[in-house]
This record gives sequence, C-alpha cells and structure tokens, in this order.
Amino acid sequence: MAKVSKNAKTNRQAQEGSKDYVKVIMSAKSPKTGAYQFREKIVHKDLVKDFVAGKSK
Repeated sequence: MAKVSKNAKTNRQAQEGSKDYVKVIMSAKSPKTGAYQFREKIVHKDLVKDFVAGKSK
C-alpha cells in the first residue's frame, strides 16, 4: 500500500468519477499561415471517438 503524506488533503470519494475522463489534444495545420494549432478538451472516455471525428463541440 502506498504511503500518503500527513499533509495531503485529498477527498478520495470526490475523485472516484475522475478516472472516466481523459484529456484529448488534436493538432491541425492552419490553411492561412501553415502553423499548427492545438485543440484540447477534457471529454468522457466513451466520447473520445466522437470528439476525434469532429462530432463533438
């Protein structure tokens, strides 16, 4: 079992659902400047394919 610092203020019950979300970062090349732009969003792990396909806002 991992050792937890006495100073750590964590609420383990509040963090239970946080494992269901992931951060998705997509890069796209700008047609005007040719520079890369990065679009990042935190989405539910079941909706990652929709986000990559461009169906999500």
